Amino acid sequence: MHILIAALHRPTKPTGVCRYAANLAQCLADTPDVNKVTLIVGVWQKDYFQLFFNSPKIQLITVDIKNSSLARNIWFLLGLPKLVNSLCPDIVHLSFPFPFLRSLFPCPVVSTIHDLYPYQKPEVFGYPNVIFNRFFLKQCIEYSDGLTCVSQSTLSSLKSYFPKIQTLKTISVIYNYVDFSDIIAEVPTNLDISDQDYFLLCVAQHRKNKNLDLLIQAFSLLKKYENLKDNAKLIIVGSTGPETEILLQLIHNLSLQEQVLLIHTIKDNELCWLYQKCQVFIAASSEEGFCLPLAEALYFSSPVVCADIPIFREIGNSSCCYFDLQGNAVENLSQTIISTLEKSLNKTADNFHFSKLDIADQYLKFYSNT
Repeated sequence: MHILIAALHRPTKPTGVCRYAANLAQCLADTPDVNKVTLIVGVWQKDYFQLFFNSPKIQLITVDIKNSSLARNIWFLLGLPKLVNSLCPDIVHLSFPFPFLRSLFPCPVVSTIHDLYPYQKPEVFGYPNVIFNRFFLKQCIEYSDGLTCVSQSTLSSLKSYFPKIQTLKTISVIYNYVDFSDIIAEVPTNLDISDQDYFLLCVAQHRKNKNLDLLIQAFSLLKKYENLKDNAKLIIVGSTGPETEILLQLIHNLSLQEQVLLIHTIKDNELCWLYQKCQVFIAASSEEGFCLPLAEALYFSSPVVCADIPIFREIGNSSCCYFDLQGNAVENLSQTIISTLEKSLNKTADNFHFSKLDIADQYLKFYSNT
C-alpha cells in the first residue's frame, strides 16, 4: 500500500499538525502492509521533517511556492491533484482540513479533523479569516471519503455541527501516538539551564485558547507569595502566534523577563529532557482537539496540571491534577500547582495507551474500510 500524506502548512516552525503528520508517516512506514509513504510539505518545512525520519519507505517531497494563503489554497486545489495523479498512491490522507476538488483525485481521499475551532473558537482566527476557515472545513468534511478524529471530544463536536455526518461517512477516532524510545534526551543548547534548575513547563503555540496569559499570571502569583524556589523558571515551548506580543508585554509588566522563557524552536531530544526534568507540566487550554504535549508529558510520567475540560479528562484520566477555569482561574491554577508539587509522583508509563503499533493498526483498518 502506498499512502500519500499532504502536510503542506503555513507555520515555519513545528506545530501540533506538523508533529501529527510526521508521526503518521513514521507509524505507517513501520508496518509491513505499507510499502511507501509520500509526505508532501512546503519548502519552508523541509528542515524539520528531514530531521525526523529514518525510514527508507518515507519519501519527502517539498513544494516550492509562496507561503501565503492564496498560493497555498490554489496549490491545494490544482497542484496537489496533479502531484497525486503522477505518483499514483492508493490513499491520499490530508493531515488537516483544506480545500480540494474530489473529482480531480483518482483514489480515496481521507482527512483528519483535529478540532472545530472555526465554529467553537472563532477568535482564534479573527474576522473575516474565520469565514474562509469555516468554508474550507465544511468543504473538506463533505468531500472526504473518510474522516479520522483525534479524540472522542473532537468527534462529539463534529457531530454537533454536522449532525448527519456519521450516516454519510466512514469516521474513526484515532489518537495521536507518542514514542520517544529511539531518542536520547539532551540538555537544550539554547537555554541557560542544567540538571540543578527548577522549572515548570508548558508546550503550546501562542494562541488565545492556550491560556498562556493565565499561566504566566499564576506563575507570577506563586513567585510573589514565595510558593516556588527563588530560582524557579517557567519555560514555554511553542511557535509564535497571534498572542505573542500580548504575552511579551505581560512578561514585561510583571518583571518576569529572567524567569519566563519563551522557546520557539527545539529538537525532540531536548524536548524529552524538558519533560523528564520539569517539576510540573501545565496545560491551561480552554479548548483542544487532542493536545499532543499532554500525552507526551504523560509518556514521561511528568507531574501534570491541566484545565478541567473534557479532552484533558479523556487523555489524562486520573493521572493529572485538574483546575477549574471558572471563577478565579489564576488562583485555581496556582493552588493546583502547589498541591501537585507537594504530591508524590504517580507513574503513568506502565498503562500508557497511545502506542505506535496500536495506532498504526487502527489506521490500516480505517483505510481498508474507506
